[in-house]
Parts: sequence; C-alpha cells; structure tokens
Amino acid sequence: MSNATNIPENPHLPAPLALPLSLVPSTSYSSMMVKVLNKLFAPELADGELDFLNEKVMRVDVVDARLSFSITLRNGSLCAAGKNQPHDLSIEGSIYDFLLLATRREDADTLFFNRRLRLGGDTELGLYVKNFLDALELDERIGPFLKMLDGMTTLISRLPSLPKSAFKLPLPKLLRRNLP
Repeated sequence: MSNATNIPENPHLPAPLALPLSLVPSTSYSSMMVKVLNKLFAPELADGELDFLNEKVMRVDVVDARLSFSITLRNGSLCAAGKNQPHDLSIEGSIYDFLLLATRREDADTLFFNRRLRLGGDTELGLYVKNFLDALELDERIGPFLKMLDGMTTLISRLPSLPKSAFKLPLPKLLRRNLP
C-alpha cells in the first residue's frame, strides 16, 4: 500500500483549463464514457463481473474539471444514466486523484483514507467498485494509453492550483471573477 505522505498536495486543474470542459453537458460525458468503458471492460462484462452495477447508478464527479457522468448496467451493457436519475453511489475527487488511481500511482484505499476521493451513498456498492478496479489488469490492453495518462498526471501535479472554493462558484461568477 502506498504511503500517504508521498501524495503531492492535491493539485487541481486551473479554472481556465476547466472552463471549456464545463460547457459540455454531463449527458454527453456519460454517453462518451459508456462507449469507452464498454469496449475497455468487454471481457469483464461478458463474464458478468460488473453485474453488481445492474440497475444501480454510479455518479462520478471530477470537481476541478467540472465534469460529472452517471452510468448504470442494463442487459449486460454499461449505459448512460439520466442527469436527474438518483444515484446509488457517488465518487468525487479531483482529476489528479482520479489519474493517480487510473495509473496506479496510488491505490484506492490510500486515496479514500486521505479523503482525496470521497464516496457517498451505498458503501457496499462502492466496495464492489473498488475491488473490481483493484483486480483489473489493463496494462496489456491499454499500455500506450496508460503512458499518456501517466504523463497527464505528472503535468497536472506541476500546474499551479486554485483553492477548492473556486470550483463551487456558479459559472457566471467564476467567469466574472477571472475577468480583468
């Protein structure tokens, strides 16, 4: 398990980089994510390893990037969940923390214990998701993509961070705040 002292002080995506991402509707991100995840997890979907998500809604919020997406499993396939559909599980964190998890620079337990990733809702479902992700071996499937994600993780760790409160402001205030 990773040592929590090795995690850099929670870098965030600067607001000017997040702004274009926030203009895309969350339903678009959800639709895009399910296409990618259905291809990525095709063997696991075929084996029923994601059945714990059947008719459950998992919402992921990438706070600093102002992105959110919701997915569910229906008929053995991941699907985008409606924007207003209540979620059973929510996972919230910064893009950097999700990249740490995806590149396996840090494990989920360390990120959750240090409150870098926050879990809400059905904790049993959250444990299933965590165990599924821990068991995944993706290096052979997406090796070059993982290298790109690793580079993004390094880049974001070097960007100047903004206070977390900047991500809670409504978009118009955020825009006015950054204008000269």
